[in-house]
Amino acid sequence: MTDPNGESTREFASSFKRFIDAMNAEAAKETSPLLDRLRTHLGGEPGRIPIITEDFDSYEHPNVQVALDKVLFSDGRTSELVGISAQNKRFGQFTFSDLLAMSGPWGRLAEGPVDYVNFHLEDEKTIPCVQFGLYIVTQGDDRLTVFVVGPPQAEMGPRTRLRVEVACAKREVAAALLREITAATKDLNVYRGKAISLAPGQYGVQSLVRFHRLPKVGRDEIVLPSGVLERVEQHALKFSDHAAALLAQKRSLKRGILLYGPPGTGKTLTVMYLATQMKGRTLIIATGLGMGSIGTIGQFARVLAPATVVVEDVDLIAQERGMPGMQTSPILFDLLNQLDGLADDADVLFILTTNRPDILEPALAARPGRVDLVAELPIPDAAGRARLLELYARGLTLDGVDFARYVEKTDGASPAYIKELLRKAALLAAIAGSNAVKPEHLDAAMTELEAGGELAKRIVGFGTGSLPLGPMGPMRPAGFPTTIEVRRAP
Repeated sequence: MTDPNGESTREFASSFKRFIDAMNAEAAKETSPLLDRLRTHLGGEPGRIPIITEDFDSYEHPNVQVALDKVLFSDGRTSELVGISAQNKRFGQFTFSDLLAMSGPWGRLAEGPVDYVNFHLEDEKTIPCVQFGLYIVTQGDDRLTVFVVGPPQAEMGPRTRLRVEVACAKREVAAALLREITAATKDLNVYRGKAISLAPGQYGVQSLVRFHRLPKVGRDEIVLPSGVLERVEQHALKFSDHAAALLAQKRSLKRGILLYGPPGTGKTLTVMYLATQMKGRTLIIATGLGMGSIGTIGQFARVLAPATVVVEDVDLIAQERGMPGMQTSPILFDLLNQLDGLADDADVLFILTTNRPDILEPALAARPGRVDLVAELPIPDAAGRARLLELYARGLTLDGVDFARYVEKTDGASPAYIKELLRKAALLAAIAGSNAVKPEHLDAAMTELEAGGELAKRIVGFGTGSLPLGPMGPMRPAGFPTTIEVRRAP
């Protein structure tokens, strides 16, 4: 077969192959300054040097960075960070071996900019983390490289983990350095002692950690029935104060508290107060989408102990097995496994809250170390309402207000309702141009809060009752004590 010009297809193919071979031969003669530097530094062909690799979860990126900053620039080591030029490096899954193999007309190993990604910490602090870069390390007589590639920043496809690769002619030296870096990520963990929550990342990968600034809550802001707060404090705070003595007597430190009661009765406020008192502990909050990350939260608690894990609205994941129309959530089993799987010397406190104790799985209280203390936070009585009115009136100028009258009028109201009542009264006084809150402002505020009828009253925390009602009266949590009780772990 020939073309119109008389040249055969075979001859054309042969000519084209000779052209490509010539291009490759010329490209092979060209040198890569970075590759030459690595040959000199490592004392051999880089592609034949042993490489030791460790993968880290994406949320460990700042921990790895602070570890690299410490380990690679201490103990007599000197390091230089250089960038590498590569197409689509922010989105690919390159290994160091892949980069070393880059040669030919389509690209070669070349130095480029170091890529960073900012990781946001608490109080608007940031850590610039190396996203794509190579550390050239000198350690005495040993020469190493440390290649860092962070999780791809693409908006599509599954996210990969952070990778650290250490290369050295002496394999044992590379392994030892990588072990030191890994140990430093735990010792220098940026989450330790902070208040954090976890949310699932893209495609279900756990990759997002949020920092929280907790409000300072004083003890006098917690209005509960006599003895309740004291028992909770003993189980949450005193336990840790006497951890050494308990461990010496072979007592377990892991423990759990269940706070239950109608909405607005102070469950979250009590948790915030406890967190204020437990300085130096890591607070891990599981709520909303974070409920699906109980396993990861358990890992955090183990590494960051002493730690407190707060699971709000636990009934969403721990409904009683076998209830009509209810399927058992696998998250419940994850939670039970985390409660059981902690070592006895792990100072980890689980605090669970719920508005619906009547539907909770009894197995939550089946073993010591799961739920050892149960506390009901009820609608306040008259004495409690009097204290709440005084508490939430702080900072207001009052004119002719008799709180005894409003103690009676707020019978059945939650602390959240009373707080909102005083706030709305202050607003109405300001709108009226008054410098003081007067009875008419409080009365108008109550009228506005009740304007939507019984449903509106319940939403704002009025008349919520102490427990859901069943055909035989108040429904209490199956398998849980009806009063506060501590079961000592063996």
